[in-house]
Amino acid sequence: MSLQAIKYTDNQLHILDQLQLPFVEKYIPIRSAQDGWHAIKEMRVRGAPAIAIVAILSLAVELNELLAGGKLSPSSEEVGLFIIEKLHYLVTSRPTAVNLADAAQKFEHKVTEHVKTPGSTGQSLVTAYLQEAELMLVNDLSDNQNIGAWGAKWILERATSQGQTKVNVLTHCNTGSLATAGYGTALGVIRSLHSGNALNRVYCTETRPYNQGARLTAFELVHDKMPATLITDSMAAALLAKPESKVSAIVVGADRVAANGDTANKIGTYALAVLAKHHGVKFLVAAPRTTIDRGTKSGSGIIIEERASSEVTSIKGPLQGRVGDTLQMETIQLAATGIDVWNPAFDVTPAALIDAIITEKGVVEKGPDGSFHFDKLFDESDLS
Repeated sequence: MSLQAIKYTDNQLHILDQLQLPFVEKYIPIRSAQDGWHAIKEMRVRGAPAIAIVAILSLAVELNELLAGGKLSPSSEEVGLFIIEKLHYLVTSRPTAVNLADAAQKFEHKVTEHVKTPGSTGQSLVTAYLQEAELMLVNDLSDNQNIGAWGAKWILERATSQGQTKVNVLTHCNTGSLATAGYGTALGVIRSLHSGNALNRVYCTETRPYNQGARLTAFELVHDKMPATLITDSMAAALLAKPESKVSAIVVGADRVAANGDTANKIGTYALAVLAKHHGVKFLVAAPRTTIDRGTKSGSGIIIEERASSEVTSIKGPLQGRVGDTLQMETIQLAATGIDVWNPAFDVTPAALIDAIITEKGVVEKGPDGSFHFDKLFDESDLS
C-alpha cells in the first residue's frame, strides 16, 4: 500500500508533514483555509494535485466548523462571497501550480451557480461545497491510477518492439502518493510498471535544492520495495551515456502545461529533457487534465515562482547517530556568506523536447505541426 499524504475523515483534515520526511512521519491538523495556505506555502504539502486538494479541503474544514458552531450566515449570497474570497486567498500560496487555480475557479463557478438556485441557503451551499470537496479527493486517486496504466502501456509497447520485457526509467522530483491523493502521476506510471513486473530499475534524482527526490521519492520507492537507485542531478548525463544503463524513458510530472505543450515543472526538468533528446531517450510528462492550462498559449506565459536563497545556501537534516527516539535537526550552511542566489522553483520545458503527455484520458502525442492539441481530452462538462 502506498503512503497516504492526505487524510480526510469526518470533516477532519490531516496532512503528512513533508518537511520532516523521510526522518519523521508526523501528521499535522489543518483546521482552516489559513492553515492550508501556510502548509502549501511552507511546502509541508507539495505536488500540484495535492496542493489543490489540501487547499479545497482546508476551506471545507473551516466551513464545516462554522456550520457546526452556528456561525454561518443563513444567506447563500454572504456565504458565497466568503467562500470565493477564501478561494482567491488560497490561490496566492503557489501561483505556478495550475491545479490549484483550476480547482478554485471550478469551485467558484459551482458556488455562483448554487447561489442563483431558488431556495438556496448558506447551509445548503456549504453542504454542496463539502460534497464536491470529498469527491475531488476520490477522483484524483482514480485519475492517477489511469495515468499510471496509460503511461506504462505506452512505454512497454515501444520497449517490446525492441525486444525488451522490462525497462529502466528515470524520474525527477516527487510525483507519487505524497504529491497527490494517492498512487501518483509520473511515479504512478512507475508503480504501474512495477506492479506489472515490467520495471527493471528506477533512477531518481535528488532534486536540488529542496531534495524532494532524495527525501520523498526515495522514501516512497523504499517503502514500496521497488528496485531503485538515487543519483545527484548532475549525474543524469553520465547515466544516460552509459550503454549498460539502458534507460528507456524519463518520466516527470508537471505543475502547468501550456496550450502548446510547453511544460513547467520542478527546476532541473528542462535539463533532463535536453539530455533525453541528445541520447534518444523518450521524455514523458505525466499529469492530470487539470494541469493543462489551455488559457496560456505557451511556456512564456507561465509565472515562475522564486523561492528563498536559504534553500540553496543551506541544507537541513538530522544529525547521524541519534540516541533513542530523539531526532535533532540541524541546518548546515553550504555556501559562502554574502553570495547572491537565484532560486527559481520551476523551469519550462519546450514542447519540442517532449515526446508525449500522459493524462487520465490517454496519451497525447504531438500533431503534424509539432504542437500538442488537447481539446479532444475535454468535453463540455470540463469547461464549467
